[in-house]
Amino acid sequence: MRSENLSIILVQPQGPINIGSVCRTMMNFGFTQLRLVNPTKHYKSLLAKKMALTAFSVLETALIFDDLQSALSDIQIAFGTTRRFGKYRKNFFTPSGAAEKLRQTHKESSCALVLGPEDTGLETKDLNLCQHFITIPTHDAYKSMNLSHALAVLLYEVSLKSDLGDKGIDPQPKKLARGDEIEHMFEHMKKSLLNIDFLDKQNPEHLLRTFRRLFGEAGLTSRDVKIIRGMMSRIDWTEEQRRKLTNVHDG
Repeated sequence: MRSENLSIILVQPQGPINIGSVCRTMMNFGFTQLRLVNPTKHYKSLLAKKMALTAFSVLETALIFDDLQSALSDIQIAFGTTRRFGKYRKNFFTPSGAAEKLRQTHKESSCALVLGPEDTGLETKDLNLCQHFITIPTHDAYKSMNLSHALAVLLYEVSLKSDLGDKGIDPQPKKLARGDEIEHMFEHMKKSLLNIDFLDKQNPEHLLRTFRRLFGEAGLTSRDVKIIRGMMSRIDWTEEQRRKLTNVHDG
């Protein structure tokens, strides 16, 4: 799905600050198609502009409609956001599930995320115009979300499953060292640490088990193993030089 094929529809938004925040959220994730159904007459006020900042262009080009049916007239797939359950319970998507459904739609399909008024949410008559429903699982102690916050959750999930998600910075899985590399490292470590009396000669495995746990949780790569063995080799060399000096002085 292309970003230009997804419209954000706000039904009877009451606060210009919220509307400005929605514009800003949309621009954060690369979406610009905004539709307003019977908005407050102050929807383009200075408050909205201050909140939208450079995303005010989204509001300037927003399409205005008298009712949701008109706003959806050219939309093929509409997702209504709500916490009203009842007869819709079996048809709810989580934000992630809705994003996956959007990802599966044809690239040319026109889609919309529909959000209701800040105080009441979408009415049943509005939900009846949507093909799918989304709910954000908020805590029961305070279920209602700010309009732009709810939209941010939705667009974040949509972006993860779009081309934008491919630009993420999550680290790639690293190639771990082989078992024989790890065991040779521990053999070297045991010898080196025994040599400097760091390990108990009677029970050297006691501390080595801690190192095994720490390195096991970290997940060592071959490069990591080489660095650790290099450090052990340096310890070996330093201890060898120390003993030579000690023997010279003793002699």
